[in-house]
Amino acid sequence: MPSGAEMVKRAREQITEVDPRAVHDSASNGGAPLIVDVREQNEFDEGHIPGAVHVPRGFLESRIEGAAPDRSERVVLYCAGGVRSALAAKTLQDELGYENVESMTGGITLWKDRGFDVEVPRALTAEQRARYSRHLLLPEIGLEGQLKLLDAKVLLLGAGGLGSPTALYLAAAGVGTIGLVDDDEVDVSNLQRQVIHTTDRVGMPKVDSAEQSVKALNPGVEVMKHATRLDSSNIMEIIEGYDVIVDGVDNFPTRYLLNDASVRLRIPVVSASILGFDGQLSVFAPYDGPCYRCLYPTPPPAELAPSCGANGVLGVLPGTMGLLQATEVIKLVTGAGEPLIGRLVLYDALATTFTDLKVRRDPDCPICSREPGEISDEEMGVFPDYEAFCAAAG
Repeated sequence: MPSGAEMVKRAREQITEVDPRAVHDSASNGGAPLIVDVREQNEFDEGHIPGAVHVPRGFLESRIEGAAPDRSERVVLYCAGGVRSALAAKTLQDELGYENVESMTGGITLWKDRGFDVEVPRALTAEQRARYSRHLLLPEIGLEGQLKLLDAKVLLLGAGGLGSPTALYLAAAGVGTIGLVDDDEVDVSNLQRQVIHTTDRVGMPKVDSAEQSVKALNPGVEVMKHATRLDSSNIMEIIEGYDVIVDGVDNFPTRYLLNDASVRLRIPVVSASILGFDGQLSVFAPYDGPCYRCLYPTPPPAELAPSCGANGVLGVLPGTMGLLQATEVIKLVTGAGEPLIGRLVLYDALATTFTDLKVRRDPDCPICSREPGEISDEEMGVFPDYEAFCAAAG
C-alpha cells in the first residue's frame, strides 16, 4: 500500500497545479475561477481567500455539487500548503467527473507570502455557536443568517399578548436589539395570556418586566425600552432605525398612525390581531405589497370591532399568532422563505383552520400610492388626527 507521501506525489503528477499569482491575476482580470477552500472550518474562519467557497475535504463528495454544479467550470482548490488540495483535485477529476480542476501550489501560506489579501470572516463566539447550533445547521439560515439576526433591530409595539411570545422567541433566535413600546403595567388579568410576565411582577411596568424575561433567556440581547404610548409627536423618532416593526397594538388610531409612518420610512410591519378564537396575520412591506390602508381604508364601526377586554380572548391564541409573527420577522431578516407580503392569513382556533387570502395594493391608496420621493420633508412628521378619523368612521 503506498504511503501518504507517495499518494500525494502521484496525485500531483496527474493533476494541474497553479501558482497563487496566476489565481490572483485571473481574478483581477475578470476571469476568476471558482475558488474552493478544502480546509477545516476553524482554518477557514481564521482567514481565507476573498470570494472562496468553503467545502471541507471530508465533505467534498457530498457538497461540491452544490458549490460547483457545472463540471466544466474552472475550479481551483487550495488548502494550507497544497497537499490536501492536490488529493481533492484528483478526487474531483477522477471520481466525480470535473473537467477543469486545479490545485493551488503552496496553498494559502504561499498566497499570504505573495502579499495577497486574506479575508477574515466575522465569527461567532463558542457560546454563540452552541446557543444557535440548530440554526447553523439550517441551510436557509446558517452562519450568514444568524449574523443577520444578531445585527437586526426589531421594534415590538406592545409587550402584551402578542408581544410576549414574539419577544421571547426573537430573543431566543438571537435578534441583537429588541425595542419594546408599552406604557402599561402588569395586571393579574394579563397573566392568562401575556406569558412574558409573572405573578411577582404585578404592578411593574411591562417594558421592565419584559426586559427581565428577555435577559434571563438571552443575556446577549440589547433591550431598548420605550415606556410611552405612540402618538404623532413621537412615532417617527421611536421607529426610525429599526429593521422590522411587530404590530401588537389594540386600537385603530395607533394602527393607522403606524401604517402611515412606516410607509414613509419604508420599514416593514408584521401585523397581527386577535379576538375571541380568531386571529389575523399579514406583512406590510412598503411598496413591495399593500399597506394596512389598502386593506382597511377606514376603520369599522365600534360595534363591529369589540376589544378583547369587552369580548374576551382565548389565552393561547396570542401565543399562536405571536409565534407566527416571530417567524415572519426571522424570514424578513434572513431572507429565508416567502414572507406574508400580499397575503392575509385568517386563523380559526375552534376549527383549527388557516385561510390564506391574496391582497393587492390599492392604486388609489392615500398613503402608499405616493412614492417616497413625492413626500416632502415637511410632510414626513405631520399626521392627521387619527382619533377623530376613527371616530368619524365609526
